[in-house]
Amino acid sequence: MVVAATGFFDGVHAGHRAVLQVLKDTARERGEESAVITFWPHPRNVLQQDAPSFRLLNSVDEKRELIRSFGIDQFHVIPFTKDFSQLDTVDFMRDYLQERYHVDTLIIGYDHRLGRSSTASREELAAIASSVGLRTRIVEEVHCGERKVSSTAIRRLLTGGDVRGAGQMLGYRYSLFGVVVSGNMLGRTMGFPTANMQLYEPLKLVPADGVYAVTVDVLGQRRQGMRNIGTRPTVDMGNARTIETNIFDFNEDIYGLDIRISFVDRIRDEHRFPSVDELSRQMTKDSCTAREILASV
Repeated sequence: MVVAATGFFDGVHAGHRAVLQVLKDTARERGEESAVITFWPHPRNVLQQDAPSFRLLNSVDEKRELIRSFGIDQFHVIPFTKDFSQLDTVDFMRDYLQERYHVDTLIIGYDHRLGRSSTASREELAAIASSVGLRTRIVEEVHCGERKVSSTAIRRLLTGGDVRGAGQMLGYRYSLFGVVVSGNMLGRTMGFPTANMQLYEPLKLVPADGVYAVTVDVLGQRRQGMRNIGTRPTVDMGNARTIETNIFDFNEDIYGLDIRISFVDRIRDEHRFPSVDELSRQMTKDSCTAREILASV
């Protein structure tokens, strides 16, 4: 039999990890397998609840990797559709949890939602589970300082540029994963060659425009650098948003290769400078600041 937790688990943050810990401990106590049963795509994208602007903290592959790395035995993804959204909570517990995945115990987090009973409290969900023969354990909410940890709170921090605060709630540094694509080469002429990134997951949340100290995983190495997110107002009058990274002490050809950028801290907002020379001088200062930040972590 199986002990399971269900939900979207966007971010696999500290609150989710509390659920995963209880899940793993309970499965070990009972000599059973542990399983996470999640959904894709996000319900808000399918049900068109602010879908054009809604962005995710993880791709499904990142989520799988994070959950597996925690020591969970099984990871299942149920396609989320409009028809599935109409499934009754009792039917979901019977048809999916019990019959398909052989679940006998359900771990319930503080904001757990199942089926059409999306407004049911944890205690009400536990009662519904009991009515179909499922045992339950309830996990209390987790706080970071005085703030409750949630995917919504983390998205808010990232859209405000607070990558350090987001990382504290996540329990790891927020990152972007993609492929290196060609740019206009202007950074190279200024002494700061940059790797332009195209994200593999287009719905991934990109933090606020600005300059950041980052770590860079490329060519099987972890290096340091600084990243600019924005529209490059000093050199580009267009509105296209770019993600560019200057990798310190690095001059390899990496076009077409995978790259992962992890955010350590924010340095400043993006600004329009009177000239390219002034921009270049500011980038030199930014590089020094980034190196100081990265040396301290």
